[in-house]
Amino acid sequence: MTEAGQQTAAQKETPSKVQTYTAKAYAAQSASSGLAPFTLQRRSPRPQDVEIEILYCGVCHSDLHQVRNEWKEVMPTTYPCVPGHEIVGRVVKAGSAVKKFKEGDIAAVGCMVDSCRVCANCRAGEEQYCDNFLTLTYNGQDKILGGVTYGGYSQSIVVDEAYVLRVSNKLDPAGTAPLLCAGITTFSPLRHWKVGKGQKVGIVGLGGLGHMAVKFAHAFGAHVVLFTTSPNKTADALRLGADEVVVSKNEAEMRKHANSFNFILDAVSAQHDLNAYLQLLKLDGTMTLVGAPEKPAPIAAFNLIMKRRSLAGSAIGGIRETQEMLDFCAEHGITADIEMIRIQQVNEAYERLLKGDVKYRFVIDNASL
Repeated sequence: MTEAGQQTAAQKETPSKVQTYTAKAYAAQSASSGLAPFTLQRRSPRPQDVEIEILYCGVCHSDLHQVRNEWKEVMPTTYPCVPGHEIVGRVVKAGSAVKKFKEGDIAAVGCMVDSCRVCANCRAGEEQYCDNFLTLTYNGQDKILGGVTYGGYSQSIVVDEAYVLRVSNKLDPAGTAPLLCAGITTFSPLRHWKVGKGQKVGIVGLGGLGHMAVKFAHAFGAHVVLFTTSPNKTADALRLGADEVVVSKNEAEMRKHANSFNFILDAVSAQHDLNAYLQLLKLDGTMTLVGAPEKPAPIAAFNLIMKRRSLAGSAIGGIRETQEMLDFCAEHGITADIEMIRIQQVNEAYERLLKGDVKYRFVIDNASL
């Protein structure tokens, strides 16, 4: 049976016929409740499924937005909500039709666990842009059990092998977890816009996404300039691979770089002035947004018109590109800079995340569940 045929068959399964098991997790019951212990139902593996014991799960800024229903106009939250889409774990069961994984393998799951598989984008390996909308790892439509999907703040997860990634034994599993969102979200646009040697590339913000963007842009051979509002991040930015650091509050420093960038990746999720960075692009330069502030940003048309500049956006990568990224990281020794926490510390971690008080990604040790 083709993958598309498997998907059609899967969608016809009725929840009453699917066997399940229980797993411990942490969930939010409302936008203001915080996260607390929760027991969820996982489906038992089908022939094409992989069951993964989750070892580590990164804490993404998207988790905070989703848990607090801050994207309600675009992506309203269904409660209870179990976040987590930066998952690394150990395969404990592999269905009879699974070919890529066996018990004991280290595997990973990112932001999606399915897509329609038949639209033009899915067939092109761009499942993240599925015309019929991908199935998100959490707060998505669970087409097998019904209800909502639950993410990686849990003991285990069951996913069709087509949406599971291989993790090299060269990579530290905990430091690999954030690659499944922060990593691929920055790797994908840098690859798409062909960032490389001879280019001047700006990275806006040195957070979970930004620090990965600096590492990748440096590894691709670009001249990397990090923009930050915090002068005390200069040393870290240089350590991570930046060639220069610009304090964006300093207008004189910003003016020095006018009309000089081939590409700028904006990784900031808070409100900020995009026009200040558009003015730094040279002719035909592109600025791509991967951060998602809550409110729309005003754009001055002439900042685009006068130098034929482009303002773009980018999501995660597809499965093929995410595997390429993980393999690239294994080859070049790239992982995220992390701070390990126990699951019981996650609400405190959210508050620290809001303050930018993490270098540079919280990762949950799921053994604490």
